[in-house]
Amino acid sequence: MYSFKNDYGEGAHPRILNALMETNLVQEDGYGEDSFSKNASELIKAKLGRNDVDVHLLSGGTQTNLIAISAFLRPHEAAIAATTGHIATHETGAIEATGHKVITVETADGKLTPDLVKAVADGHTDEHMVKPKLVYISNSTEIGSIYSKKELQDLRGVCESRGFILFMDGARLGSALCSEENDLNLEDLPGLVDAFYIGGTKNGALLGEALVICRERLKDDFRYHMKQKGALLAKGRLLGIQFQELFRDGLFFELAEHANRMAGLIRNALEKEDTRFLTHSPSNQLFPILSNKLIAELQKKYAFLIWEKVDEHSSAVRFVTSWATKEEAVNELIEDFKRMKL
Repeated sequence: MYSFKNDYGEGAHPRILNALMETNLVQEDGYGEDSFSKNASELIKAKLGRNDVDVHLLSGGTQTNLIAISAFLRPHEAAIAATTGHIATHETGAIEATGHKVITVETADGKLTPDLVKAVADGHTDEHMVKPKLVYISNSTEIGSIYSKKELQDLRGVCESRGFILFMDGARLGSALCSEENDLNLEDLPGLVDAFYIGGTKNGALLGEALVICRERLKDDFRYHMKQKGALLAKGRLLGIQFQELFRDGLFFELAEHANRMAGLIRNALEKEDTRFLTHSPSNQLFPILSNKLIAELQKKYAFLIWEKVDEHSSAVRFVTSWATKEEAVNELIEDFKRMKL
């Protein structure tokens, strides 16, 4: 059984494991004050071309979202997200548990637009309602779409005009930036969003996300928020070593490029077979619509998610490729798809 269920099913890239082993007996300070974490922060700042941002290393995406959003918002303020947004669908009410409402918006492609944000803002008029304050987006989104530079510039514009915070979930940022359809560079992001994070968990690390805070007023006391919510790890070095390895050269991008290339092989093969897709997803997540009979046959050999029912006879499934997906497995899936479809 070969799995295409997610991009965190494997452990970590061997270079990361080797780095952890080689530094295992080096004594370091705790709570992110170790030399590895400090160096990782400097490497990320250098890649961004910005020394005026704060970088914080946290263990996972849900933890990063809930700490960042709850730190950035006052008690009566709320976040705006697409209905498919991770904070709205797959975080067990983590944001709401911190006291902040998530206002969801239906979208065609998982992406928020200025008009959608304006509609929410205009619908919340006084102190009898929560006050929208933060716009939450993901890149890539939960359904595999990516934001263009122009789309982010337009969102930035409406957020500035309304006094909103623009926050980007980057759990799969590597895949988005390495997509063939992408026109963004990592160094563009500090000028477009107020805070974002770089996902390591889904791109070759054992665990870890690197939160980058760009707006000055959002930086205050952030380590206090991390400590209060259990995110300030005594052995913060475990995160620092991993991000140091990912960013000391081009490993972070190499791993994302591999995941995208594997997804591209599957996408191209299925398109040649006239397969319909639930959504356009130029990243490492694919959502083909298959007959239920074909799905049952494929499930005998491969693991993947059934995303949603399309009609009585077909469903959309999700195939996800990772930094470690084997090309032989991809080719075998393609051949089995062609054979079983007949």
